[in-house]
Amino acid sequence: MTARASGDEVDGLWRTAAKDGVIQVASCADKPGAKCATVVWDAEANAPNNTCGLRVLELNGFERNAWRDGWVFDPRDQKRYRGTLRVKGGVLEIRAYIGVEALGETERMTRVNSLPTAPTCKKP
Repeated sequence: MTARASGDEVDGLWRTAAKDGVIQVASCADKPGAKCATVVWDAEANAPNNTCGLRVLELNGFERNAWRDGWVFDPRDQKRYRGTLRVKGGVLEIRAYIGVEALGETERMTRVNSLPTAPTCKKP
C-alpha cells in the first residue's frame, strides 16, 4: 500500500502559512488507526498563553483521499470543529467546518524538515 493510498503522506512537520507555528502530524499514540496533530513550535513559545504541546486535531478514518471523522481545534477561537486533513500538491490542507464541509475554512501548511531554532517549546 502506498503512502497516498494509506493517507500517511500527511505525517511529518508542517509550518503555518503565517510562519508562526509548526505542527507534527503522526499516528495517535493513544488511538490506533487515527491521525493526530500537535503544536511542536510556537513563535510565542515564551508567552504564558503559548500553544506548545496542544493537540489540534484527531481524525479517525481515511476515505475519499482525506482523513475524516473526528475534530479539529482552532486555538484562535478555542473551539472544536468537524474536520478533514489531506495533502494537495505538496501542501497540507486542514479544513474545519460546522455541518457541511463545503462551507468550512481551510488552513494551508508547508512541509518543513526541522523546527526553527528559537523560541523553543518546552517538553513536559
